[in-house]
Amino acid sequence: MLLPVTSLPRASLGRVLEELGTTLLDVVCGDVELAGDIGGVVIYDPLDEPELPSNALVMGVGLHDPADIARVVAQLGRRGAAGLVVRAPVEADERLVAAARGAGVAVLAFARGASWTHLTGMLRTLTADSGLYDAGSDAFGRIPSGDLFAVANAIAALLNAPVTIEDRNSRLLAFSSRQEEADLSRVQTILGRQVPEQYTRILEERGVFQAIYRSDGPVFVAPLPRTDDATQPPALPRAAIAVRAGDEILGTIWVVVPEPLSEERGQALYEASKLVAMHMVWQRADADMERRVRAELLSTALESGPRSLEAVRRLGLKDERAVVLALTVVGSAAESPLPAQLATERKRLADAFAMHLSAMHPRAAAALIGDVSYGILPFPQNRQDAEERAVLVATEFLARVGSRLRPLIGVGRLAPDSSALARSRSGAERALRVLRSGVAGRQVARLDDVHVEALLLELADLVPRGDIPSGPVARIVAYDKEHQTSLVETLRAWLDAFGDVAVASAAMFVHPNTFRYRLRRAAEVGGVDLGDPDTRLSAMLQLRLMSIRSVPDD
Repeated sequence: MLLPVTSLPRASLGRVLEELGTTLLDVVCGDVELAGDIGGVVIYDPLDEPELPSNALVMGVGLHDPADIARVVAQLGRRGAAGLVVRAPVEADERLVAAARGAGVAVLAFARGASWTHLTGMLRTLTADSGLYDAGSDAFGRIPSGDLFAVANAIAALLNAPVTIEDRNSRLLAFSSRQEEADLSRVQTILGRQVPEQYTRILEERGVFQAIYRSDGPVFVAPLPRTDDATQPPALPRAAIAVRAGDEILGTIWVVVPEPLSEERGQALYEASKLVAMHMVWQRADADMERRVRAELLSTALESGPRSLEAVRRLGLKDERAVVLALTVVGSAAESPLPAQLATERKRLADAFAMHLSAMHPRAAAALIGDVSYGILPFPQNRQDAEERAVLVATEFLARVGSRLRPLIGVGRLAPDSSALARSRSGAERALRVLRSGVAGRQVARLDDVHVEALLLELADLVPRGDIPSGPVARIVAYDKEHQTSLVETLRAWLDAFGDVAVASAAMFVHPNTFRYRLRRAAEVGGVDLGDPDTRLSAMLQLRLMSIRSVPDD
């Protein structure tokens, strides 16, 4: 029987501490039991106060002074937050303890050396609603599908040893409690959410991964060499097993054990690997299903039709001011990616884009629709620079995300409410089309920034390709081809300079007299009356459309 997500409890602050243990988080002060289910994860910004969901867990990046922490705790208490996470070490002085008690906000210390980005990702995984739950299956142990942290703890209890679950690239997916019993490499793996490269290299050189992938059962892995730091305890041995779905290897399970597993414990780990495989498959399927549902809802919301308000509500948005952003990637001229590679990169960037926007505003929504990832970024009523802020958010995203392709983001006009989202989407798409054409020479643009270029592209759509150039401009183009002259460039430079010969000749690096001669020759060849404003406008439009059509529009 599949129960909807609404029937499942959300993660509490106590569960977060139980799952992540003391390796990442520790309680400084406050009562974690007072906090209810966590309503969302938000990054604290003293310069731009974020909107908090109910019972938010706030990441206090940059907060160090106990007095500042106490002040923020008091503010968060008035706004209904559940807890504040700050970087360790934190001194729990009397003022901070009193503030936490009075505000009902727990203060947690985050281990030094660990990444805020990784912590935020793990917290969002733990506090997000799971998609499906198999209430009648003993195989799932009544654990919400895809909840690998709960599975890791179950395996650790079964084998009485700390456990990690990793993917094929040695990225950490989940870990159990009791990691304080493990060694330095395990701690570094949890802090960085990735097995350190020096350890994976040693495992590859020893053929450990090959042995794990060839074996159906657990493989005992001898301790890794000691580090240069003699103060560190020695590395511990492990048992590892591949996680398979049919012939596909999904990842591995690693258990810190002092000796090879007995036949009984090895069989238990083998059975557990099948359970992990089921959860990983469910997690992947659940993520794909969530993407599809979210894309359908976002597409409906952006249509501004009769069903839009309901779609907006289901996305967690309000009928509020918002800006639509449109993101896509195009291959570079030097590298033409395969369709599958392009699709994978679009999906990866879409997921990163959704996380980036949600960090900017808790109600932001994003999804991949076709080859474009659309985002809806809400703004408060008192924000007068919403579109400029949206451009900054897009620019910061492109500066942080790595891609071997060329990501582009179009920014639409501010929509005063959800009924105007379709207009904002249209503006974002028009700006994105200009960026794709390459005529703008940038990666982020508002429609107002490239409005003329957008109009020219739309005008080019209305004119049959064989009709440009025509008339006088066509005669000049033909003359240039036959005689290897540059009369078209001369005419274009003169029009761009509004008839200023000095400016136009300097742009072409020729003497003004030479330029005047070429301009007269262009007028003679084309039969152009340069004194007629309609003739000048016609020539300018044709020259612009020729330039646009010379650039491929992906």
